[in-house]
Formats: sequence, C-alpha cells, structure tokens
Amino acid sequence: MHTTTPASAEFFVRWRSGNATHRDWHYFPKLNPWRDFMPGDLGERLQDESGGLVEVPIAPGDAIPVSESAHHCELSGATVQQAFQRRRLHGPFSGRFYPRGVLAPVNGAGTVYSQELEPFRVLSVDADRVAVDLGHPLAGYPLTVGGRIGERLGVKEERGGSCHDIVADITAGGPGMQCPLPTGGVDYGQADNFAREDTADDEVFYAQPRMVQHIDSQARQFINRVYRRVVQPGDRVLDLMSSWVSHLDGVPSSVTTTGLGMNRAELAANPELHDYIVHDLNRTPRLPWENAEFDVAVCTVSVEYLTQPYQVFAEVARVLRPGGRFVVTFSDRWFPPKAIRLWSRLHPFERMGLVLDYFRCSETFTALGTESWVGWPRPEDDKYYGRLLDSDPVFAVWGERSGENSR
Repeated sequence: MHTTTPASAEFFVRWRSGNATHRDWHYFPKLNPWRDFMPGDLGERLQDESGGLVEVPIAPGDAIPVSESAHHCELSGATVQQAFQRRRLHGPFSGRFYPRGVLAPVNGAGTVYSQELEPFRVLSVDADRVAVDLGHPLAGYPLTVGGRIGERLGVKEERGGSCHDIVADITAGGPGMQCPLPTGGVDYGQADNFAREDTADDEVFYAQPRMVQHIDSQARQFINRVYRRVVQPGDRVLDLMSSWVSHLDGVPSSVTTTGLGMNRAELAANPELHDYIVHDLNRTPRLPWENAEFDVAVCTVSVEYLTQPYQVFAEVARVLRPGGRFVVTFSDRWFPPKAIRLWSRLHPFERMGLVLDYFRCSETFTALGTESWVGWPRPEDDKYYGRLLDSDPVFAVWGERSGENSR
C-alpha cells in the first residue's frame, strides 16, 4: 500500500517534420505519480515542480517502435481495392491514413483483425500493388514529451488499479497523421473532394444571422490563446470568414481588425471589428485589398467551407506583409451540407495535414506549424454538458508570409 497525491495534468508531444513544427496536447483528469509510466525522469521532476512545465527528449525507437522491415509491405492492388469497397471507403490514396481493420482480409498484411482502428498509411498506389506502412505515424521521429501538474486531488492510499502510459496515451489519438509523406505530398485529388452536399448559392444559406457559439467555452479559450500569441500591438488583423465574434479578446487595444464574412448583420454585431466587407470567397477567391495590407490573418472554425482553398490561401499570402502570420483554427463541429466532402473523409489530425497542404502549395508561407488540444472536460456552461464528456477539440495550423521584415 502506498500514499500518493493524484492530480490533473496536461501533457504534450512535440516534433518536427520537414519545414513544420508540431505540438499536440492531451489532458489527464487524474494522474497518479506512483502508478503511471513516464519517460526518463519526467515523473520525478513533475512532482518537484509547482505547476511549471517540464519536458524530456525521447530518441527514435525509445517509446515508439521503429522497424521499417516489419511495418512496410506491398499488397495486391485488386485485393486492397476490394477491401476498401467492402467498407465503402474512398481510396486508397497515397499518403492518406485508414483504420488498420480494413486490411483484415488482405494477404500479406500480417495478423489484422477487422475491429482494429489503429491507423496505417498508404505509401503508394499503382495498378497492381499498394505499398503500406503499418507502423505508428510517429515512428522514427525524435520527440519531446512534456507536461505540467494541474489541480492536486488530495493525498490518498493506493492499493492498485489502472495506470497510464503517458507517451502511449498522448500519441494514440492521431499525432503524426498531419505530416506529409517524406517523399512528397498527399493525394487529395479525387474529383469530388471539394464539392459539397448543398450546391445552392452560399448567400441563401448565410442569409439568416446565426448569433450562436459554434464551439464550447473551453475550446474558445484555446483559440483565443493562440491568437493572443500572434497578434502584436499596432497590428492590422484580417478576420477571414468572420461572424459576430472574432475570438480576439485581450489583444492590444492598438490593434485594428477588419472582418470578411457572409452575413452583414453578424458582422455589424461584432464589437471587435473596426470595419468589415461582405464577400463570398467561394464565388470570388480574390480578396478585395491591395498587397501587404495586413500583419495577421485569422480564420476560425470555417476553413472546411472553402471550395477553392488553394486560391484563397494564395490570396491571404498576397495581402499579408512579409513576415505576417496566418493562423487557421477549427474543431470537429461544422455544417455538413456546406463543408467540402473531403473534410468528413479525413481523420481529425489529417485535417491539419490538409490545411498544411493549403499553406505549402501557396509557395509563399514558411515557419509552418500545428498544435492541438484534446481531452479537456466539457465546461458546465455548454449545452452538451452531461451528454458529451470531453470539450470540443481544437486544431491550429499556421504559417508566416515569406520575405524580408519577418519577425
């Protein structure tokens, strides 16, 4: 029997892929330093800290197995196609992830059960063969794992019970799936990927004002935290696809914010906007401003509605000054009829990879990055409290306009 002090805690895993950095956060409502597994001396150092952030490096292979010969295999193209059709899945497409159970009936994939949800990645597709990687999405990456203790839950006697493997728990839900293939991009080129269920003019859908919050208050706090990290005194901010709120609470008062959205009443009701324009990006991707007019651009829980995203991201780059930042945030709630079909076909972490692709293909953004927050408890003021356990997850993707005068 041991005496221990359990506590809530938040942990992250951080790594780099190509020219992008990544950090994914995970919340633990009850961490037990006696039972839970942590890398290196992370557990001891956390107990010595008072809410401070502690991190340790993890070499490739130390926490996540790395074995290309065991994980890479080539499978019959026809058999894989049949397996996908049986599950009514679109694909396979190179660079994309799919649940491993899809491969249960495919010879050469090893022992796989149809219920398995762990992701595997398609490396390449041709008429006869499909190459796949059955390893973990983060296999081979050097990682940094860190965290901090939250609320202490009181000293108690422990007699056994379940435990967490901190690294396994953080990395099980998708981290790594936002990364492109080391040898190239991801195939998003299916003809109907950027089509939508509702093909009517967007003016019809957005004619009625919607003065509602689309994500819960905990998720909004994370988004606001990201924006406050980026926005500096005196900045000119473009709130792309804006509404009646801009999530810019607490930015310096010298900041000026311009909104672009679809509903005039919503934009007029937004107290954070200094001016606004009603503009349909799906009809006209070109932005109605001259070059380099803004220091920062933000887009909140709306990127999934863009039918011409590559053109829009190129336009955002044009209206940003060199060194300006573009930050895109989203969650897992949207209006299905108006979201592009590809959005619902991707894992949430793959959606970050898709948005990164928008940045990369503009060829004008550098210093790319992603960050996510999952597993926080749903706030009591949310209408789904009591029905949904976790807060809405938040995913952020950003880039910096290339050129001189960068910060």
